[in-house]
Amino acid sequence: MMENCCYDRVELMVLNMVRKGLLGELLHAKCGYLHDLRKLKLDPNQYHGMWRIKHSVERDGDVYPTHGLGPVAQCMNINRGNQFDHLVSMSSNSRGLNLYAREHYGPDSQYANVDFALGDVVTTLIRTKAGQTILITHDTNSPRAYSRDFMVQGTKGLVQKYPTPKIYIEGRGEAHQWQELEVFGQEFEHPLWTSMEEKSRGAGHGGMDYIEDYRLIECLRNGEPTDMDVYDAAAWSAVSGLSETSIAGGSKPVDCPDFTRGKWKTRAPLGIIAS
Repeated sequence: MMENCCYDRVELMVLNMVRKGLLGELLHAKCGYLHDLRKLKLDPNQYHGMWRIKHSVERDGDVYPTHGLGPVAQCMNINRGNQFDHLVSMSSNSRGLNLYAREHYGPDSQYANVDFALGDVVTTLIRTKAGQTILITHDTNSPRAYSRDFMVQGTKGLVQKYPTPKIYIEGRGEAHQWQELEVFGQEFEHPLWTSMEEKSRGAGHGGMDYIEDYRLIECLRNGEPTDMDVYDAAAWSAVSGLSETSIAGGSKPVDCPDFTRGKWKTRAPLGIIAS
């Protein structure tokens, strides 16, 4: 319910673009958590109890889907007129943590020869009730640059954030050529980011942590529904366990549960919040 990446500048701008119809009807999205965490997982001084490594030892699935999935789910109105229908997952071989442990801690070190359950790259494909697809990647055991692989595609064009924010909208630029996202920035900047940019300057993760906290506290103080509620928390987080079930069953399709008991059909989409 406090997924901070929903409040990053590009993700909010894309949500505003979607609400204003710039991308047309949404068809597909990519997202994920691609972050080299080998040192954090294996260094005993990084986290109390080395809890990160325990997930890699015991679980094979997307153990952290919400960073990328949250903003995409908001764009696709999940739990608010749309819903995750089913998913399939698969994972690659596990190699990265063993190699890192041998290189940095020695061939006989604690994790050099552990049989890790978590594949280095876990890929999950979700289909929504509205017929859209979402590709989610989890990759935390590989040498790589950070990415959340954020991309949203519709019938009129698409936006992608990594490695640099770019956009292609049919009829609004040279055919077959990307444009820098900033070309559309002034027109589609999300008003929440505009109103909070100065106040959030210097806060964690580029300011989005401040905006996330601000919105939660404002909603609670004013007795208003939070931007993300328990149904969102359940649906987004459930992807983790569902992906494990799919992988364990040979990448079989797994139905996504309806935590709203049918209320998703009539709930209004998240609006464009100004403050």
